[in-house]
Amino acid sequence: MKRSISVLKNIRKSTNRRIVNRNKKRKLKEAIKKLKKLRTKRSAMKAYPGVQAIIDKSVQDRIITKNTAARHKAQLMKHISTLK
Repeated sequence: MKRSISVLKNIRKSTNRRIVNRNKKRKLKEAIKKLKKLRTKRSAMKAYPGVQAIIDKSVQDRIITKNTAARHKAQLMKHISTLK
């Protein structure tokens, strides 16, 4: 069966979107992991605004939901508060 032009375009679009979303999600996870590896409270508090911006941008781009973002932020702040 012959595929229409619009179907082929949608396949291309969805493939590109999947790649972009996967990269954004990977960037988010790496940022969270880097923050959790920090051992001093001062360095963690310095890095937190950047990670928070990445989390907020992920919500804006619909990579994660608002509740997931809130959970990540709360867990990171809890982790930071336990550091010395």
